[in-house]
Amino acid sequence: MSPRHFTRRIGIPIHLTAATVSMISSTTSGKVTQAEDHEADKVPTHDVAIPYLTRIRSYYQTLGYGKPYVWAHYREVPFTPLSKPVADSRLTLITTAAPYQPDKGDQGPGATYNAAAKFHSVFSLPSNSSPDLRISHVTYDRHHTTAEDMNSWFPLAQMNRLVANGEIGGLTRSFHGVPTNRSQKTTLTRDAPEILRRVKDDDADAAILVPNCPVCHQTVSLTARHLEANGIPTIVMACAKDIVEHVGVPRLLFSDFPLGNAAGRPHDESSQALTLELALKVLAAAPGPRTSVQSPQRWSGDPDWKMDFYNVERLSQDEIKRLREDFDRQKEIAKRERARTAS
Repeated sequence: MSPRHFTRRIGIPIHLTAATVSMISSTTSGKVTQAEDHEADKVPTHDVAIPYLTRIRSYYQTLGYGKPYVWAHYREVPFTPLSKPVADSRLTLITTAAPYQPDKGDQGPGATYNAAAKFHSVFSLPSNSSPDLRISHVTYDRHHTTAEDMNSWFPLAQMNRLVANGEIGGLTRSFHGVPTNRSQKTTLTRDAPEILRRVKDDDADAAILVPNCPVCHQTVSLTARHLEANGIPTIVMACAKDIVEHVGVPRLLFSDFPLGNAAGRPHDESSQALTLELALKVLAAAPGPRTSVQSPQRWSGDPDWKMDFYNVERLSQDEIKRLREDFDRQKEIAKRERARTAS
């Protein structure tokens, strides 16, 4: 691989020193370095970012849904540099989590997928409030996390902390919810423009977007692209790296955690603080579009949790049948809710 090809592959302009070129050449020429030869450095082959796009495609085809969903994918990515330091900037927060609705069934920690708890239009709530947001309506990783701590998917408390410390210039008067939608057209023509309108009305200098489920990751990626194309710098904090990068966003902070924890480990304030602080560094320092940075934090010492999510190889025929029936039922519920909301 030549230095020129290396620069194109990572997607951002860089300057390579002679020492860096030498290091790249040695590690791509087939030679094994001393560090690579150490048994202690070896890890299981599945200890990588979960391939959500591949897993989801296989999962729904196994359930009998035929032609796979076509995810949004772009070659060009808009990019708006941050015009002032974060400490002087007014930030807004955009989430896919839903306000708790007591009349819509179980939305508590560990609740099964609840399509009735979805929201279908953009909402805004005060940034100085203490909202109760849930993610029971989305496909987060229910095997390895329980959605007990809202701060693990909604970093408003940490943002307010940094405002108080003078590390963020301020927050907009509202944060905003963007509905998860498989229809990319709906997101692009209805929801993203509405988010842009509200963000501009709030005089935001930049936006932090935090998704939860796989389709949420596509939704916020499309929204981030729309904001950037219209002059609002963004940073996506996410757990599904391949989905966000497949769509193509300006900036991504990737946490290798189960879905539903893009803002840090639950009940771990230091993890949540570090995650937000890393995101703000990427927001400020990204040299161009498609800048992806991985958090150094690990979910646990055992990476086997990565083998479970949407892995058809671990499902019995009875489980596949049950999952198909449950998914069909939830689709009907969501369809009725959308119709009711529209009317």
